Parts: sequence; structure tokens; C-alpha cells
Amino acid sequence: MMKRLGSWFLGLALATFAVPAFGEDAKIVLIAGRPSHGKGEHEFNAGMKLLTKCLKEVPGVNPVFVGGGWPSDESVFDGAKAVVFFMDGGGGHPIIQGDHLAKIQKLMDKGVGLACMHYGVEVPKDKGGPQLLDWIGGYYEDRYSTNPHWVAEIKSLPDHPITRGVKPFAVNDEWYYNMRFRPEMKGVTPILMATPSDETRLGKSSSPRGPYKHIVEAKGREEILAWAVERPDGGRGFGFTGGHFHKNFGNDDFRTFVLNAIVWTAKLDVPSTGIKSEVTPEELKKNLDPK
Repeated sequence: MMKRLGSWFLGLALATFAVPAFGEDAKIVLIAGRPSHGKGEHEFNAGMKLLTKCLKEVPGVNPVFVGGGWPSDESVFDGAKAVVFFMDGGGGHPIIQGDHLAKIQKLMDKGVGLACMHYGVEVPKDKGGPQLLDWIGGYYEDRYSTNPHWVAEIKSLPDHPITRGVKPFAVNDEWYYNMRFRPEMKGVTPILMATPSDETRLGKSSSPRGPYKHIVEAKGREEILAWAVERPDGGRGFGFTGGHFHKNFGNDDFRTFVLNAIVWTAKLDVPSTGIKSEVTPEELKKNLDPK
């Protein structure tokens, strides 16, 4: 009898003082491209390291930085809740090389989130285009989309977790627009929108240079600069056309917007005030590519 009582009290003590089990932090893989462009432009390494630094301060998030393009050790994708690409795109985009599209497809089939930023949203329409339409809802199509430098005035923001804690802002960037989206925008939610000026539509700073007839004829139209999708496989996708100038990550609203989007893409809750972070001028200068 005493032995049974002793076992009972021991079990009660263990149940009372046991530490509850918590899940592992959500792994987010941030992949930065190789050096590109001039000083302060396409600073993929510095930009991703800065975002990684900010995400490390978010409870429940485990950001993993990968530099130099496609990871040499692909096991870094194991257990990822989301993958973020910030790199040069087009015909040299790392995701369309070799069997990389097939490897990303396997991640998507598991419901892994995917975010593509700036040049990372551009892929050839016949290789990568169909996949990005499926995975993130849209992409930059050469000579259909355009990429001028202009000040986008974000005058209002929709009610979405990605916009929490973000105030309207105006930032000079190489904002792409007239993206190739899914037919009838099926499943695509515009998040960031602004109206280019008629002068901007002439594409004097675009590459290749404008004007493009279809871009000019759409004057006065509000354009989608960032968007989000929730895929049938349970995963989420996000496209963001800004990020050409590294200094823009010093803008609190610009940075909060991007951090919110990354966290949302990993299917984590974005707090009502957004993902807050602090970046000093000195931190903004760290890890810049040698020019």
C-alpha cells in the first residue's frame, strides 16, 4: 500500500513540475544572390543579413542565412517553413538552373512558403514563369513588365497581416510593375500599390529602355508592387518588387513591411503592431559588397 502511495505522489510531483513541451522555432531560409550592380544597389548579401539580424529577435523564428546564391548544401532546406530569394533573376536566376525547379516544387508540395524579392521575381516566361504563377501568383515578364526608378507613394494599405504596423510611406526604388499575374488575378491579393507618373511610364530609366506602348497607354492606373497568395497546398507565396537600393531597408515602414511578409509566408502570426526592429546607420553599412 505504502509503495503504491509513494508511486502516486511521485507521479503527481512529476506532473506538477514537468516543463511543457514547445515546438521548434520556425525555420526560414534566406538566400542572398551574388554581388551585382553598383555600390548600394542589389546588395543582396547585406540586405539578407540585415533581415536575418532582425528576424533573430522575433520569438519563434529561426532565420538561416545562405550567401552566394543557390546553397551548396541543399540540406539547408530540410524542415524549412519558408524560403526567401533575393538575387539576380532573368535567364540566370538560380531557381531555373539544373533541377532546381523540381526541388522547389517538392518544397511547395509540402506547403513550404516562398517569397521572391526584387530581381528575384523575374524569370523567363517559358521556364520559371508557370512555376512562379503557381507558387507566388505572379512574376516579372521581360518586355511585358517594366522596371523604372521612381518614387512610389504608398497612400493607403489594405487590411492584411503583412501591413500590420506599417504606415503609408514614399520611397524611391526600382519598383517593377505591370507584372504577369494569374488569369483574372485568381487567388492573388494586392498588398502594395501606387500610381506611376506619366513621365515614369516612358521608361527612361527602365532596362531595356521604354517607352512600351502598353505601359504608356495604362497611364493613371494604380499598379501592384507587392502581392500575396495562399496556395491550395497550404503554403503561402509573396512577391515584392522593391529592394534595388539598400538604403531603403533603413526606412522603418519599408523594413517592417518586408519582415511582416516573410513571417506571414512562414505561416506565423504577425503581431498587431507588426514585426518591429531597429537598424542603425552603422548596421546599414555592414556587409556591403566590395565594388
